[in-house]
Amino acid sequence: MAFDKIILKNLLKNFNSVPFTVQFWDDEVFTIGEGSPVFKVFIREPINQKNLLTSTSLALGEAYMDKKIEIEGDLYTALDAILKHIDHFTTDFKALPKLFHNSTAKAKQKEEVSSHYDIGNDFYKLWLDDTLCYSCAYFKHEDESLHQAQLNKIDHLLAKLQLKEGESLLDIGCGWGCLLITAAKKYKVKGVGITLSQEQFDEFSKRIKNEQLEDYLTVKLMDYRDLEHSNLQFDKVVSVGMLEHVGRTNYDLFLKNVNAVLKPEGIFVLHYISGVKEGEGDAWIRKYIFPGGTIPSLREIISLSADYNFHIIDVENLRPHYRMTLLHWYKNFEDHIDEISKKFDERFIRMWRMYLCSCAASFNNGVIDLHQIVFTKGVNNHLPLTRDYLYEK
Repeated sequence: MAFDKIILKNLLKNFNSVPFTVQFWDDEVFTIGEGSPVFKVFIREPINQKNLLTSTSLALGEAYMDKKIEIEGDLYTALDAILKHIDHFTTDFKALPKLFHNSTAKAKQKEEVSSHYDIGNDFYKLWLDDTLCYSCAYFKHEDESLHQAQLNKIDHLLAKLQLKEGESLLDIGCGWGCLLITAAKKYKVKGVGITLSQEQFDEFSKRIKNEQLEDYLTVKLMDYRDLEHSNLQFDKVVSVGMLEHVGRTNYDLFLKNVNAVLKPEGIFVLHYISGVKEGEGDAWIRKYIFPGGTIPSLREIISLSADYNFHIIDVENLRPHYRMTLLHWYKNFEDHIDEISKKFDERFIRMWRMYLCSCAASFNNGVIDLHQIVFTKGVNNHLPLTRDYLYEK
């Protein structure tokens, strides 16, 4: 046990940008950093050194889920301080083959998507806003509501698509459908959304009927890999927060399928969480939140897009906006904790808290980014000469 404590102390010493205290299972108190402690960490039981060396994030994340670690103070503040020093985390990818070498076959990908998105529309409705947008919002002002920021995000994306009445729009990974519903109402476009989530399909189908948009919108349970042979053609294509589920080996295949359905001179807008460098991802996130999830780098997507004659018109990073979005979700989650506790056990609740706060901290520290890229298929000389149209009322 003494050796386990030494290993932990050596690790914790690296997280010294913000002062905090640690109380161990034997009541020893250990202080990190200088100044008045901002939060306190209780380590109730030893954490196996082998687990820490195999994956720091997995060992610490599971310890928090299992109440071996408790935080006194704000969880986001604590994780933000720790993730400033993520370079001191270690992961032995070879020792975790089930997490980092899983299949990207259709059946497996549907299973992975369902494991996250099909846990219940009622659950997501508790802490998402009324748009049911489960992706980065766009805050024009820091005090803007989450709902308004999500509407801003949709308008921002639709402006980049340069939609015109009568055009066709494909949304790959359409979620619960708010983007397509807005596009149909505002621009009178014909839209198709595809998803692998049964819950999203069911909810979007209801929303289409309730909005009386059956003549404009269709939602399909469909894998992106089936687009190439679908005989569908679209003036515009958008994908929001879906590329992260594709897997590194299939990025080219994803772009190939977009190319197959996008008309010449068509516009494709890609919105996705990106990494500064190519990596295998985080072990805890892959095990508990997004099985099979991999974060593409900006440069690899830009490089692959050239093979399909996709011309890059615009690249925008919304990283600070995702931190704010996640903190809104976290507040909503806590505001509805009584209702959530009736649906899920305490381990799930602690897991979800860790997910929302650690992701917010990761964006805040530049561990991950959020990029929107605007592509045209071939040369499109009909686009506006400036970006002013993005900010017009």
